Parts: sequence; structure tokens; C-alpha cells
Amino acid sequence: MPVNQKTINALKILGLTEYEIQAYIATMSLISATATEISLESKVPRSKIYIVLKSLSKKGFVEIINGKPLKFNVIPPNEVFEKSRSYIKEQLDEAENELNFIYQDQIPSVPAPIWLINGSEKNLKKEIEIISRAKESIFILEGLMFKDESRILKDNLEKAIKKGVHIRAIFNESYDEEDIIKEISKLNLEMKITHTPFIKLVIRDKKEMLITFCKIKENKPLPKTAMGIWNQYNEFVEMIYGIYNYIWSTELLKN
Repeated sequence: MPVNQKTINALKILGLTEYEIQAYIATMSLISATATEISLESKVPRSKIYIVLKSLSKKGFVEIINGKPLKFNVIPPNEVFEKSRSYIKEQLDEAENELNFIYQDQIPSVPAPIWLINGSEKNLKKEIEIISRAKESIFILEGLMFKDESRILKDNLEKAIKKGVHIRAIFNESYDEEDIIKEISKLNLEMKITHTPFIKLVIRDKKEMLITFCKIKENKPLPKTAMGIWNQYNEFVEMIYGIYNYIWSTELLKN
């Protein structure tokens, strides 16, 4: 039974060899069959079919039924892919955590840890990246928001809260009536709404910050003009952190 190249590529990602792919697809069309029948259907040589089918069994793609002769039942694709998806995600998460640890450990050692970030998409990615690294606190000033940002922000703030991160967030009063701000206000964080400049500020653990500016037209940000300054200079971050706290405590803010 022919399948398209994308499906074959997906099976390769799951760790199957060419012969294993041929045998699995053949078993799929037969549902339950002997090694000889699968060999004929798949064109896998009979001298190799038992090795291939045993490998597929170990990988969870077929089930071996004892008898004379042995029979091989195909495992339904939804079961195979669900297990494989979970395994791949687990491996990726472990790799991400380890590499992030190395990355975070090395950034402060860079002689001049200040970078310019152009464009709204890259700034949003950096904002979410910083939030994901937080261990103790996140302070946010959302004087501007880009398209589709609010829900992404809400989801990632919620993840941080679940890790025990303390969050303070200041939003521009122009967002006061938006549903997403009402949703964010339901999270376990400190939140205030006021008139703010059209800037975005994220401070993580008093160690790292991103401040983003962009041109404004008719009270709306122009995403292509967004320019972010990302840095980890402790003295500078602590100074901005102090300014943030001052803004937070002034009477100009309203709940």
C-alpha cells in the first residue's frame, strides 16, 4: 500500500529504518499476518524479515502473537504516534532544559551582554524566553502590545506562576476593556492599570531585562519598527528595577 513521502519522513523521525517502514506499512494493510505474508507484501527479504519485525515489536509498532507460525499484529497508528509523541516531547524537554542551563550560565560571562533586537516577532520571542527563565520574579510594563501577543503572554505568565514566580504587571489603560486583560487579572499576580508610555519592559529576577520601543501611528504600534534592548548588566537592570518599583508605588496608578 503506497504512502506519501511526508508519512515516510515522519516514520523516519520516529526511528524506523527503510525495511522497518516497508514492513510496518505492509502489516498495516494486512492487520495481522505471518512473517512470510509480510515479507511478500513489503518486499523485505525473507532472510531479514524476522529481524525487522522483532525490531518493530521492540519499538512498539507491532505485537508478536505466539503460535505456529508466529503472527504479527499491527499496533494502531494513533497508539504508536501518541506514545512516540510523548517520548519525543520528553526528550526535547530534557535537551532544552540542559542547553538552557548552559546558555543561561554563559550569557553573564559575555564581555558586553547587550543586544539590539529588531522587529516585533523577535522581541516577542525574547520576551517569552525571558519569562520562561524566571525563577523568582517577573516585573512587566506593557505600554504596547503587538498582534496576537496578549494570549501568548497570558499563557506564559500562567506557566511562570505555576513555578512559584512572583509577578507584577502594569498595563496601559487603553487595554482596560479588552477581554484578555480581564483574563490576565484572574491570574495569581499583582496587576495595575494606568496611562503608560508606549514601551514594553520585562525584568526577570533582577538579572535580565528587555525594553522595547517602536513608532506609533494613530495610537497603534508599527510592529516593523520595533527595537528592543536586551541586557544583563546587573547595575543597569537593578537601576531599571528601582524605577519600576517607584512607578508601581506612585499614586498615579489605579487598580
